[in-house]
Amino acid sequence: MTADLALIWPELILTIGGLITLMLGTFMGDRQVGIYQLSALLTLAAAAAAVVALFGVETTVFSGTLSVDSFGGFAKLLIYAASFVCIVIAPRFFSGGMRAEYPTLILFAALGMGIMASARDLMTLYVGLELNSLAAYVLASFMRTDERSSEAGLKYFVLGALASGMLLYGISLLYGFSGTTDFAGIAKVMGGEPGIGLIFGIVFVLAGLGFKISAVPFHMWTPDVYEGAPTPVTTFFATAPKVAAMALMTRVVIDAMGPAIGAWQQIVIFLSLASIILGAVGAIGQKNIKRLLAYSSINNVGFMLVGLAAGTQQGVEAVLTYLLVYMLTTLGAFLVVLQLRDADGNQVESIPAMAGLSQRRPGLAAAMSVFLFSLAGIPPLFGFWPKYLVFEAAVNANLMPLAVAGIVASVIGAFYYIAIIKTMYFDDKSETEFSGGRAIVEDAVITASALWLSVVGYLFIPVLAVLSASAAAVLF
Repeated sequence: MTADLALIWPELILTIGGLITLMLGTFMGDRQVGIYQLSALLTLAAAAAAVVALFGVETTVFSGTLSVDSFGGFAKLLIYAASFVCIVIAPRFFSGGMRAEYPTLILFAALGMGIMASARDLMTLYVGLELNSLAAYVLASFMRTDERSSEAGLKYFVLGALASGMLLYGISLLYGFSGTTDFAGIAKVMGGEPGIGLIFGIVFVLAGLGFKISAVPFHMWTPDVYEGAPTPVTTFFATAPKVAAMALMTRVVIDAMGPAIGAWQQIVIFLSLASIILGAVGAIGQKNIKRLLAYSSINNVGFMLVGLAAGTQQGVEAVLTYLLVYMLTTLGAFLVVLQLRDADGNQVESIPAMAGLSQRRPGLAAAMSVFLFSLAGIPPLFGFWPKYLVFEAAVNANLMPLAVAGIVASVIGAFYYIAIIKTMYFDDKSETEFSGGRAIVEDAVITASALWLSVVGYLFIPVLAVLSASAAAVLF
């Protein structure tokens, strides 16, 4: 037990840091928000350092229920980085409404997501997923005086409970027909001819996980929750939980269901194509930038699933690279949205109101253009690279029709990204007057992300290739 504890330092640090932040908030109230924020940021930095220190260790702990490996470490670093940024940007948005609960909830959500990324057993999978979900439900409704935020939290909670029920039913079927909750044991049973019970278990588990990554047809919560939740919370939802859920789905599919590729591959292909097409078409008529980015996230999940559908190490490498690039692009896009405020300091989310933004805030418009073109996968921006990798993995896995369909559908997605850029640069100025307030941290993250997503990102391909290859190799 002591040896196991020595290998889960990231989780221990988050637990202790979360409890300390919670106690500080309990005894000091909301008067010292900066202290809670600093406590949470130091906790995340220490957890990330612990993950880096454990790189190269490939083992399991607690009787094989949790894995300590490069795959989980890669995902955790992305999760902690996104959580860090979402805590830093929060006080400016909430102004006087910032409360101690926010950084505490982020820490416990990050703890749950870390467990999700390292789960090697159906029980730890569910514990991590629910720990993250419970914190996320509260975060969605964080602004108690805002009807949209309350509605977002309620919708997320009700639909999340439904998805958890489906996932639990699938877990019970897998356990009932395999006799174990361990991924390795399930994979051994899957090596034979999976019966109808196991196939139903696969379907329900993938349905439950599909909700967490907001894949079609389990996407219905995403646009409403993204629009209604406070923008820092939406930024969090669009990045860290997406990374955790995608890493979890990859580990479940490859580790537990790998031998039964004929049973799960067609499900993943359907989720992929449906998400790419609906994510592209559904965004076309949107007038709210946060709803549009919600459909963009659905669309990009579809592209990630193209790599997963390949079921190969090359496909998993492509998914990990895609997650990193997607996270940076989405962080940048939402930080731009966060800076869109009118003369009274109110958040501006209407796309028509962004008309003429290039003349009022040229730097902001240029950065947003980089992020949108990158999400569309238009070369030479770095967002093109992960799309190329997932399609190459699909072609090499003899999934040419899937790759062709994905490429054709990506043209539809490019339409609505370009439409926003056209609004910012070529439409007549809107009546909205944007405030010129600046935030050093937000500006720094936006600038760094935009530069990295330009051609500069291609310089890091050798490093990314090594990291993604070592992380993906763990599952094979």
